[in-house]
Amino acid sequence: MRFKYSITNPTQNEFDSLPRIPLILRRDDRSIEAIGLVDSGATVNILPYEHGLELGAVWDERKAIIQLAGNLRSQPAMPFSAIVEIGDFAPTELVFAWAHSPNTPLILGQTNFFLEFDVCFYRSKSEFEVKPKS
Repeated sequence: MRFKYSITNPTQNEFDSLPRIPLILRRDDRSIEAIGLVDSGATVNILPYEHGLELGAVWDERKAIIQLAGNLRSQPAMPFSAIVEIGDFAPTELVFAWAHSPNTPLILGQTNFFLEFDVCFYRSKSEFEVKPKS
């Protein structure tokens, strides 16, 4: 399945576009629609704090054991799993670092998005392809 690179703000131009993918996150009896940034440079998947709350999770500081890097290095994070639905693909369980930080983007990284899906970037065409692992 191919997707176009996209922007998040109408004031941005095509050079600001990034590989973002629409998806549905499910946990227990709750689900939300979200947009994930497909980031091959990210070590782990990152779940925004607000999304975790919408999916019914309760923040527990004692479980915030994940050490993040980069811009989020000072933010506590705890393990979180959810079922992800992308297009017509079979639902897949992904594991996230649930970041206790407002306005954090949903990031799909090496662990475990890139372990579950094969991704090919076509930056010159502003497209990328995602398919379940072979």
